Amino acid sequence: MSTQTPTSSVRGSADERSSLLRLYLARGVLAVAWALAFAVSHEEIDATAIALLVSYPLIDAVSSLIDYLATPEGSERRITAFNGAVSTLAVIAVGIAGAGGEAPVLHVFGAWAVISGAAQVIVGIRRRGPELGKQWPTLISGGLSFVVGIFYNIQAAGGNSSLDVLPVYATGGGVWFIAQALLLGWKSRQLRTRTA
Repeated sequence: MSTQTPTSSVRGSADERSSLLRLYLARGVLAVAWALAFAVSHEEIDATAIALLVSYPLIDAVSSLIDYLATPEGSERRITAFNGAVSTLAVIAVGIAGAGGEAPVLHVFGAWAVISGAAQVIVGIRRRGPELGKQWPTLISGGLSFVVGIFYNIQAAGGNSSLDVLPVYATGGGVWFIAQALLLGWKSRQLRTRTA
């Protein structure tokens, strides 16, 4: 992902749609790539697995920073900043939890999934105008993240921890981000056709 310049303050402008499309597509592709890499390298929590575990919330933290810079002033920008801060804390917490085994890692991922999922739903609601594609994939992804995060914490507390669930989680999130990017691309083409 590359850094973005702030977009126009006009809600749903072509620049904003284009920035969000690139961001969602990059996040989606990176999430799926991460899922593939982690699926083949996490049989034990070694240095490689911990590096991958740390990198996933780091992707979200960087994405939130890019989104923050590209979003006009408003409450949605503050939520994006909050999510970026939470994801940065998750990077540190996952790194520390990795030394304790699967259960602490799953607890951290679960807590992070709940908070970031809730933030994603709020941002999706605020971007639900027709110009930004109604945001259904974002809302579904955030809602699922929230629910799955609760499940992860229950699973970790019950002594049945397994990190095998994380590639599925990342793949699902990636697919929803890619779907949102495709929806934004379709909406952009529609709007260009109407104004042509």
